[in-house]
Amino acid sequence: MPNIKPVNPQIHPSWLAVLQNEFEKPYFFAIKQQIIQDKLQGIEIYPPGNAIFNAFNLTAFEQVKVVILGQDPYHGIGQAHGLCFSVPDGVKPPPSLLNIFKEISDDLGIVFPPNKGNLTAWAKQGVFLLNAMLTVRANQAASHQNIGWQQFTDNVIRQLSAAHSGLVFLLWGRFAQNKSQLIDTQKHYILKAAHPSPLSAYNGFLGCKHFSQTNKILASLNKQAIDWQI
Repeated sequence: MPNIKPVNPQIHPSWLAVLQNEFEKPYFFAIKQQIIQDKLQGIEIYPPGNAIFNAFNLTAFEQVKVVILGQDPYHGIGQAHGLCFSVPDGVKPPPSLLNIFKEISDDLGIVFPPNKGNLTAWAKQGVFLLNAMLTVRANQAASHQNIGWQQFTDNVIRQLSAAHSGLVFLLWGRFAQNKSQLIDTQKHYILKAAHPSPLSAYNGFLGCKHFSQTNKILASLNKQAIDWQI
């Protein structure tokens, strides 16, 4: 057996304390090796290395109140920055994000600035914006779906479920909803709807009112509501 070296990602200390054992497992070493191999072959990987754990670094483990689960980082140039559905400043919001903004506008009357889709303000309030896969090859959707990331992020969801109570999980689309088996439904709230993609948003995402429902749940728990403006 080869000597497996532990991987030490740049991640918030609160998450490091929870996930240290995962970073020391062979599968996580294999994730790193796959990314290195792709880069050696000249394949561009998104998001940039310093943004892979952006969701973890912006929302400390003990500060999580709401979890939005995405599937895969955006695979277009400059779009992914480590927060599901979010894009950096200066990047046009993709269609799914525009539908999220449309639903929030209809639900809460918030008007969003045009051509802005950076959700960092949500993350700083305790909205954990987690993709099930944390990396992707440029222009190849779901290209890192089977390299080990789901083992890692499934454990992240389990850890959140075990350590917290009263979290609100927003699960949009079948892929995200399948993760509900990782969540203790006796302790947490799960809101389900169709995915906000233009292919499915009109099948139940638009009109779901998840954002006002989330704030009602938080208020019932004496937690600060989320300001969904960006």
